[in-house]
Amino acid sequence: MVKRISILGSTGSIGTQTLDIVTHHPDAFQVVGLAAGGNVELLAQQVAEFRPEIVAIRREEKLADLKVAVADLTDYQPQYAVGEGGVVEVARYGDAESVVTGIVGCAGLLPTMAAIAAGKDIALANKETLIAGAPVVLPLVEKMGVKLLPADSEHSAIFQCLQGVPEGGLRRIILTASGGAFRDLPVERLPFVTVQDALKHPNWAMGQKITIDSATLMNKGLEVIEAHYLFGLDYDHIDIVIHPQSIIHSLIEVQDTSVLAQLGWPDMRLPLLYALSWPERIYTDWEPLDLVKAGSLSFREPDHDKYPCMMLAYAAGRAGGAMPAVLNAANEQAVALFLQEKITFLDIPRLIEKTCDLYVGQNTASPDLETILAADQWARRTVLESSACVATRP
Repeated sequence: MVKRISILGSTGSIGTQTLDIVTHHPDAFQVVGLAAGGNVELLAQQVAEFRPEIVAIRREEKLADLKVAVADLTDYQPQYAVGEGGVVEVARYGDAESVVTGIVGCAGLLPTMAAIAAGKDIALANKETLIAGAPVVLPLVEKMGVKLLPADSEHSAIFQCLQGVPEGGLRRIILTASGGAFRDLPVERLPFVTVQDALKHPNWAMGQKITIDSATLMNKGLEVIEAHYLFGLDYDHIDIVIHPQSIIHSLIEVQDTSVLAQLGWPDMRLPLLYALSWPERIYTDWEPLDLVKAGSLSFREPDHDKYPCMMLAYAAGRAGGAMPAVLNAANEQAVALFLQEKITFLDIPRLIEKTCDLYVGQNTASPDLETILAADQWARRTVLESSACVATRP
């Protein structure tokens, strides 16, 4: 049977790779809705090819351009929606069975909750939604009885390894990290790196924000928090290891000390496909993993001096409440400032740590949605205010 899906963030890295899957498996998937930011040219191409029932564009001023770009489709026109509300409308629209959440950052929280409330299964490619919103997202998932399936490579690997493991059988999670752009750079040189340097990921082709997160290793710290919420292990039993080849996407250790791993070439389409097709396995013609071609696989402990963001994430996760939302928002704002070349690379962890420290007295154990959203906005303002006081050059 064909699964009907909607995609949030259709013109981004996750969205375009999901649509590539649909192109290669038209007998398995049909696109119901698309939501994008402001890339009119690419969105128009997607509308023409996949003919969704509803299309949302976040930047309202771009709607007229989009309509002009698809005006030649005389036999078909979708329903249009705009702004943040339009993205939410796509998320909960119609009879789509699954929603792929590819929106970058905490902006994906409200649309994801709308999709869950509408009874849609979630292919979760937006880790920030769960990191910031777990106290409200997880109860809603349970209430609605929907599936929350990980669609990023690491948590998909864990999920795949857990198939067949009995309840209580999981002992430890081991998240693998490429080490990012500065994996082999001496820590003494970090004060002098540029935005262009940080965007040169050695293994993966990703968007700018996640590529910077990989360079700081904040992406792995955020994944630790996400793994805690997805799989129920405490933080003492979730580890990170640097694996430069990115062939092993993560591992689990079960109670008898057996270790299970999921391997494959670095290709985001695989976890996306599994999240959409689970519990089935769909045949693909992608290049199979050749262990001889892959060669040796190596591992090493992360350098805490090089990657301070990792321990900031552990601390925020252990603090709980709205602190992960503060951590996430502070990181998003700091990364944005770095990409704008308004702060240095090493200012990113400094600003995050300062912001989290300032929030300690305000944190509550069981925040509601309003508290989480307020914490998110407070953290962004705090980073902006603090950034005015930091040096813009080493």
